[in-house]
Amino acid sequence: MLFNSYIFIFIFLPLTLIGWYALNYVRAYEPAKFFLAGMSLWFYGYFNIYYLAVIIASILANYLLSFLLKFSHTALTRRIGLLVGLAINLGLLFYFKYYDFFFENINAIFHANFNLKHILLPLGISFFTFQQLSFIIDRCTQKAPHYSFADYITFVTFFPQLIAGPIVLHDEMIPQFDDLSNRRFSSDNFAKGIVLFTIGLGKKVLLADTLAIPVNFGFEQTAFLDTPSTLLVILAYTFEIYFDFSGYSDMAIGLGKMFNIEIPVNFNSPYKACSVKELWQRWHMTLSRFFIQYVYIPLGGSRKGKFGTIFNTFVVFFLSGLWHGANWTYVAWGTMQGLLVIWDNLGIVGVKGSNEKVPSRFTIPRWLGWAFTFSFFNLSLFFFRSDSMANAFQMFKNIFAFKETGYLFKIAAKLDIPEFYLAKQMINLTNPELLSYAYAALFILLLIISAMILTRKNAVQIVNEHPLNSRLCLFITVIFVWSVISFSQVSTFIYFNF
Repeated sequence: MLFNSYIFIFIFLPLTLIGWYALNYVRAYEPAKFFLAGMSLWFYGYFNIYYLAVIIASILANYLLSFLLKFSHTALTRRIGLLVGLAINLGLLFYFKYYDFFFENINAIFHANFNLKHILLPLGISFFTFQQLSFIIDRCTQKAPHYSFADYITFVTFFPQLIAGPIVLHDEMIPQFDDLSNRRFSSDNFAKGIVLFTIGLGKKVLLADTLAIPVNFGFEQTAFLDTPSTLLVILAYTFEIYFDFSGYSDMAIGLGKMFNIEIPVNFNSPYKACSVKELWQRWHMTLSRFFIQYVYIPLGGSRKGKFGTIFNTFVVFFLSGLWHGANWTYVAWGTMQGLLVIWDNLGIVGVKGSNEKVPSRFTIPRWLGWAFTFSFFNLSLFFFRSDSMANAFQMFKNIFAFKETGYLFKIAAKLDIPEFYLAKQMINLTNPELLSYAYAALFILLLIISAMILTRKNAVQIVNEHPLNSRLCLFITVIFVWSVISFSQVSTFIYFNF
């Protein structure tokens, strides 16, 4: 079930809210948790009922292990429990996400003939697996208690963050579900939740899905793109993935507020960053937190000298790339991010006004740091979006071919969106030969609007700093109605695939 769908907004969400607050009103606190978990499982299983078996098996296996750890009183038994937990969660993730990728490469390298399974990837498996893995690691290191099953299943399945994050921790979520003050309806939180959800909905439906139209066509035609079309397609994808992920994050936080649950911020205006390191402190913040807490620090963090720090940083970004998908393109993307962060950590070039503790040999203005950061991240997305390394390198070749064939007009013509219908008819009646130029102008205008939005305050800042006045209500109403009307052309969120 998608956040941006009729069934979610007009059936699932109202039923879930009514059931949650009604059960809590009559003080049926434990049944309320099971009700919320059950509705969340319906939300998850709506895509494919087969997915339910996977997530329920994962929850039961991890909860059983957590229970058995109650009887482990020595470091050795806890270490064994940790190994079992890693085997359960990483084994599940490997089977569904990396099995074919692994054996496909084994076949290519060693000329073997392993059969590929072509396994259907359950949605969001990387998210709920990492979430449970963090809990099991904390259990084995005695940083987490054993919770009731109602607490645990609610923590894992809470639908706003189930499929595309953020990757939440047990100690920031379960206490909120147990806090009885959160069980009472709050008009203030509910209003803020509606504003956040609607802003995120607009980002996804009106911007990300519209930008996806020329992007998808462009990446299907990599061999034919010229320099201008390649640059504009990758810029469009940069904005698409921003509004897609940012929109989901806003909606998740907004939905959480409707239930009086504070979901951590996962996306904090990353395109305002002036270094790649700062960008990764703003982009997918809970994934970075997971890798820092459970990979980087256990490897030694920055305590092993300069070489150790470089190695540990590289491992984190290599794994981050692989986490995003079973394809060498994701590995290349993660590797590129890691190398750029390592460059920042070396302190050779710094940005004026930054909070870096390591002194830099040279400093550059913030605008120049931003330009380098934004440009390099754009280039790295060739790997992230392409289906193969060959296509990614083809996109790089297109940029440096320095040719212009007019292919941009063909890409822009794909923006035959309903909002452009009247203008299209007027142009056809008066100057039909100008229609291709009008589409190109629409494409460029859409990119300019996207860039302008990125310079403004993000949704969380708007909600926290501005009162809910008539002007904001009118804006939210227009965005909501416009988005709902546009549901017929929506797509799934990009991060659902991870």
